[in-house]
Amino acid sequence: MKVTVVGAGNVGATCADVLAYREIANEIVLLDIKEGVAEGKALDIWQKAPINLYDSRTIGSTNDYTKTANSDVVVITSGLPRKPGMTRDDLIQTNAGIVKSVTENIVKHSPNAIIIIVSNPLDVMTYQAHLTSGNDRMKVMGMAGILDTARYRAFLAEALNVSPKDIQAVLMGGHGDTMVPLPRYTTVGGIPVTELIGKDDLDAIIERTKFGGGELVKLMGTSAWYAPGSAAAQMVEAIVRDQRRVFPVCLQLDGEYGINNCYLGAPVILGKNGIEKVIELDLNDDEKALLETSRSHVSDVMTVLDGMSI
Repeated sequence: MKVTVVGAGNVGATCADVLAYREIANEIVLLDIKEGVAEGKALDIWQKAPINLYDSRTIGSTNDYTKTANSDVVVITSGLPRKPGMTRDDLIQTNAGIVKSVTENIVKHSPNAIIIIVSNPLDVMTYQAHLTSGNDRMKVMGMAGILDTARYRAFLAEALNVSPKDIQAVLMGGHGDTMVPLPRYTTVGGIPVTELIGKDDLDAIIERTKFGGGELVKLMGTSAWYAPGSAAAQMVEAIVRDQRRVFPVCLQLDGEYGINNCYLGAPVILGKNGIEKVIELDLNDDEKALLETSRSHVSDVMTVLDGMSI
């Protein structure tokens, strides 16, 4: 199996490193526009193979898409990271142009590749990649839900003083402060989380999760990379190994939840064909209202993108 990661910045390099370390693909291509960066990071990852005992071969390339040919899965992390004071939406015009160009080159050399978008603003960049690629909606998706649920679960584990391994959760909607946490579907070792933590404390954790990316930007002056890179790698693993894992991912909804032509996070089954099935939860009225708020926000940004004629 062959996986390409476009963008050798912090997120892309982390993703490639996790893919190699876990031997998820035989060949991992890391590509970037900055001379020597992808080659250097790919070489560094390859040189620790004898230390960490893995066989995955990492190859770097400066803007040579021929080396990505016949990739099974492509992860696109390209684009400007957020800086303090910026919202994800502030990145739309610059990053949409980058994602469009990258997608065109990827489709040219790997027309059957499943595409995973990490670039921000995530939901609308997934829309851009889907438009550009012309691929089936089940083969173009965004990484957001796994990252958001990971943050949510990490905060819960800390508050409850339990292992994060035992916490399962689902979030829906857009990536950002309009995401839709679903406490009804959050469990700790099979126990509903509402039986273990008070409403006020749970609400505070949910709010922290919504602004989890911004918290890290304020601390570091740039976007996070360890968790996003690992989340993208987990999606690749589910596809490459046909694990049929249930994850929340961003995709074009086509009638699910009564929503059409909007790119939102929803739980799906991920396997060798990409999104094998979209899972429709029985949302209550409050949850439906939150999802509609998220849909409205994402739709507005999609309209902005449509008006840019990129």
